[in-house]
Amino acid sequence: MAKVKPSYTCGLDAAVDVVGGKWKPLILWALHDGTYRFGELKRHVSGVSEKMLIQQLRELEADGVVHREVYREVPPRVEYSLTELGQALNTALLPLGEWGDIFMERIVANKTANKAKEPVA
Repeated sequence: MAKVKPSYTCGLDAAVDVVGGKWKPLILWALHDGTYRFGELKRHVSGVSEKMLIQQLRELEADGVVHREVYREVPPRVEYSLTELGQALNTALLPLGEWGDIFMERIVANKTANKAKEPVA
């Protein structure tokens, strides 16, 4: 489940604790469009394994940014959506995504150039 951190040094520390890692921001961004069932969400977050998606969703739910709705029907249905806290977090992530869009080509070029400079083992 989610890790327990008794205190934070600043707001950025708290925010990074909630969205830290590769998949959480992408999950939050996918849920920005609305409510999704697990399979739909997995398709929207390409490359994530089922195990990792389950783990990250549980942590986001424990942090209060994702809501998990279980429908008692046959077959069972589960839907995920953003809470008010999650919507506010996505709003805060918007400038970061815009920065990435603006500088994506430069970031890729820098990573490619640095990769070419690495010695071959």
